[in-house]
Amino acid sequence: MSGAPSVATRRRQRLARLFPEGVPVLWCPSITHYNCDGNIDAPRVAAHLKHLSPYVKGFLIPGSTGDGWEMDAREIRQLLGVALEQAAKLDLHLLIGVLKTDAEDAKQTILDTVAWLGSRTGMAGREACLDKTRVRGFTICPPRGADLSQAVIGEGLAAILETGLPIAIYQLPQVTQNEMSPDLVVDLASVFDNFVLFKDTSGADRVALSGRELEGVFLVRGAEGDYTRWLRPAGGPYDGFLLSTANCFGHELHRMIQDLSAGRVDTAQQLSERVTAAVNEVFDVVTGLPHGNPFANANKAMDHFFAYGPKAAGVSPPRLHAGPLLPEEVVRAAGEALTRYGLMPRRGYLE
Repeated sequence: MSGAPSVATRRRQRLARLFPEGVPVLWCPSITHYNCDGNIDAPRVAAHLKHLSPYVKGFLIPGSTGDGWEMDAREIRQLLGVALEQAAKLDLHLLIGVLKTDAEDAKQTILDTVAWLGSRTGMAGREACLDKTRVRGFTICPPRGADLSQAVIGEGLAAILETGLPIAIYQLPQVTQNEMSPDLVVDLASVFDNFVLFKDTSGADRVALSGRELEGVFLVRGAEGDYTRWLRPAGGPYDGFLLSTANCFGHELHRMIQDLSAGRVDTAQQLSERVTAAVNEVFDVVTGLPHGNPFANANKAMDHFFAYGPKAAGVSPPRLHAGPLLPEEVVRAAGEALTRYGLMPRRGYLE
């Protein structure tokens, strides 16, 4: 008599239900656009998602790049309303970012969001509600604190995983001031089949490089640069990317992934080097800005040109969540970098 299915088997079955055509290899934590009054610019958000949709099929909204740590509940609901409408139109998959410094707050926010989604769809069942809205899960970070032990971090994450809802866990020491060890991630993966995706933006990649078995958890890299060597077709440890720069380079990253899958490693590497060089320059330019975070600021500067084309420097700069506009010199530097590396679009998606 055979026993119950293993955690790995249950996870594979869950992922197959969530993503019948396979988990997207490329994900984007989309930036959030604001109008001159500081409100969510719904038409601009919609235009941006439509522009990316041929190349990017998975979106994290709101992530760090989308001001998820700064927005209040009203803003998040408004942004999610736009994203849900576009996901249905454009056949996109959504992860809802629940970026809270406290695990109990994160858990309650997830439950409240599920109830809100249910009220939008008129569906009572959680699984049917998520399926109807194309929400594939919720992304959480460890509770914040440099002095938290692995045991305390694990307890906080386990309390959220015990909801049974599909969960993606986000390694983000730049914000949480701590880092999950490979042992902790392995332990959670061995118990909770609803732990479906792990994102690492640390740049150290300790979990992925540990070689530990994660029972089929889908691994995505969030650190920027030197893209091609990190994916499995090139011998790397990751299944995919969840990159802030997919806001601007969705087409290029999609091409890299296709080239790697087809064995065109040299072609992918050449494109990777150009994108890496441009990204490094723009991230250097935004370092030290008093408002926003580097992920959001760099991508807003570059997206300005993807939206308005080569003449974007003559258009009013994008607004940041805190209120100020991105400095004009930052926008100009981003345009110069895009031009230098042959990445400036001929025409903007808003033209």
